Amino acid sequence: MEIVAFGVQADEKPLIEQAFRDHHEVRSLDVFLNDDTAPIAAGHEIICTSVNCDLGASVLRALAAGGTRMVAQRSTGFNNIDLDVAADLGLTVARVSYYSPYSVAEFAWTLAMAVNRRIVRASTRTRDFDFRLDGLMGRDLHGRTAGVLGTGKIGEAFARIAHGFGMKLLGWDVAENPACMQLGMKYVPKERLLAESDLISLHVPLMPETSRLIDAAALKTMKDDAILVNSSRGGLIDTAALVAELREGRFTGVGLDVYEAEAGLFFLDKSLQAIEDDTLARLVTFPNVLVTSHQAYYTRDAVGQIVDTTVRNVLDYKAGRRSENVLVPRS
Repeated sequence: MEIVAFGVQADEKPLIEQAFRDHHEVRSLDVFLNDDTAPIAAGHEIICTSVNCDLGASVLRALAAGGTRMVAQRSTGFNNIDLDVAADLGLTVARVSYYSPYSVAEFAWTLAMAVNRRIVRASTRTRDFDFRLDGLMGRDLHGRTAGVLGTGKIGEAFARIAHGFGMKLLGWDVAENPACMQLGMKYVPKERLLAESDLISLHVPLMPETSRLIDAAALKTMKDDAILVNSSRGGLIDTAALVAELREGRFTGVGLDVYEAEAGLFFLDKSLQAIEDDTLARLVTFPNVLVTSHQAYYTRDAVGQIVDTTVRNVLDYKAGRRSENVLVPRS
């Protein structure tokens, strides 16, 4: 049986092909699944997708009509999949419920430190042999307060690093994490966390309840010199409202690995095209903003775990087994 894998990055391809080698043939494609590319899956019982693939109603119907019976998503997030339609069509959907939390937490800290210490500007200057320090002053994070919105596995890993820096910890989540509390974290309402934190990092899933969790009102609550980091999902932040605050000269730094309208942009080369997204175009012009292209998870360790779990999900589907990774069970 051949499996079609959509949205495969060059570094990811050998890991996928190696993992599936003893079980199934894999056709790795760098194109993302959408209405235009869905016909490629015709005749394939199983397809493998990435988080930036479109698995809305029309795409799912096209897949089902072409004979697809299982979608194996190579990510934890699944907000790109219409699960209700998948269930109605009898499609099995599985995801990767766990991979290295350190990959994302460490990258979130990379963003935080880069904007705090003006690393991008400093690197650009030294390439031009400009060794002045003007405008590069950062600040110690030791003794300051880190606010962690979402204290699951990734949030906990982020908090442990913050604890190592000697920071005070504030947390917000629907459930308290005992491991974070052992680090000295104090759980408080979101509004208090935003108002008191010097560094704020987002680690919550994107759901209707968390959509634009950081909206205009939340941004107004934050300190003028706060650092904001988002390595979770772009839809957690109202980007237009963020741009408005940045235009007022607020925030020491903002590090974003995700963007609410990243589909059709991230993971693609758009360097020779005019960017029609005015909000993103404006966002990247701010000297205190660093935007990366959804790469926080992208370590050999994490991608290897993602691929291995995806293989197990496919084998479970073929064997009629159900695991905690199944979002829509086999009908």
